[in-house]
Amino acid sequence: MQLETLGKNQEFKNLYRRGRSYVGKYVVLYVCRRQDERKRVGFTVGRKIGAAVARNRIRRRLKEIYRLLYPQLQEGYDVVIVARMRARDVPYRVLADEVEALVHKAGLLVKEEAGAPWRRG
Repeated sequence: MQLETLGKNQEFKNLYRRGRSYVGKYVVLYVCRRQDERKRVGFTVGRKIGAAVARNRIRRRLKEIYRLLYPQLQEGYDVVIVARMRARDVPYRVLADEVEALVHKAGLLVKEEAGAPWRRG
């Protein structure tokens, strides 16, 4: 499954300016309603977090977390997930639980299945 992503810098800027933010210990979630029914996502991992290897590792983790949550998310939203400095040293499951909690707090979950995908079996 190919995720539809935000690509242009202007799209990120608009979302930061017009969207609502939900702040966690490891990530910040920005959410903005769309006119159509598309779901788009962007990931931001700043240089302060570390070398490219560390940033790419965090980005891969965030993409996988979003991919697993994708079927449960409402249509018609743009989402940007921004990694905070502390995200570098946190285990995957802790990061995943926080992203799920922020998505839930933002009201983006359509249905709650039997727990998050990373908690099943």
